[in-house]
Amino acid sequence: MVQDAAALLDGRAGGRVLGDVDLASALAVCARDAVGSVLATARLEQAVGSSLRAAGGALWGYEEDHELLGICFAGANMVPVIPVDDPRVVSRALDAFAGLARGQGRRCSSIVGPADAVLGLWGRLRYFWPAAREVRDDQPSMVIEHAPLVPADPRVRRSRPEEFDVVLPACVRMFTEEVGYSPVSGPGGPYETRVHGLIAQGRSFVRIDPTGPAPQDWRRDRRPPGDVVFKAELGAVAGGVAQVQGVWVAPDRRGERLSESGMAAVVQIARGEVAPLVSLYVNNYNARALASYRAVGFRQVGTYATVLF
Repeated sequence: MVQDAAALLDGRAGGRVLGDVDLASALAVCARDAVGSVLATARLEQAVGSSLRAAGGALWGYEEDHELLGICFAGANMVPVIPVDDPRVVSRALDAFAGLARGQGRRCSSIVGPADAVLGLWGRLRYFWPAAREVRDDQPSMVIEHAPLVPADPRVRRSRPEEFDVVLPACVRMFTEEVGYSPVSGPGGPYETRVHGLIAQGRSFVRIDPTGPAPQDWRRDRRPPGDVVFKAELGAVAGGVAQVQGVWVAPDRRGERLSESGMAAVVQIARGEVAPLVSLYVNNYNARALASYRAVGFRQVGTYATVLF
């Protein structure tokens, strides 16, 4: 089996490293599947304003007859996008990307994106890369392009910069519950910097409920004492799509339908001020979350997969 796989990973013709000059063509590929490619599109749109180097990764492409048919953004996360119907073309593109990935070795913390591409790429690399910590092979990709079907929680709003010290612990708890380890690396670390950035960009949403009487200097600080009971972020915004990530409800408040009303508020704000289409992906075994998102009005349009290292 390993020998057969090795025969495929030969960096075959058609796969190459793309440069800044190729960004327009790469974005055109992503536009064929705006929801499936939003993670890659966000990086490419960032690169248009700076460079691929500044966007934090390399960009690979697969071509046939001088036409770019698929791309793969290789950064902290590896995101393959191959929006074509012919399975033979998809297979050849995955062969090419696997050859390039094998050549550089594993540098990413995950492979994530449309399930067929992610699982096909991992199937070619798993013989040569270190074992995955977890493979989540069925994550419904859902969208909503209309007003939410349930009332929005009026207490859900954008996080404020001065609330970072309140928001960060909730983000860390969500990440630890979801992924299995803490992302904290200290002040100025990459996770802390990302949370700061999402708040600064107006893409972090919270509901903070008071936990006690306000101190005398509360109006000066503009931060009431309290805890985050619901939070979510627009983790990727690109190509007319806003992808919700990091949805979390405090454990002692679960069962109060805060996720439904909170997500309704996020959808309402996002569609009105950020992008007309709101998307997310969720683990198929999370029945409670799936039911909540469907109640808000999300519908499944595809399937994501994530390989975690």
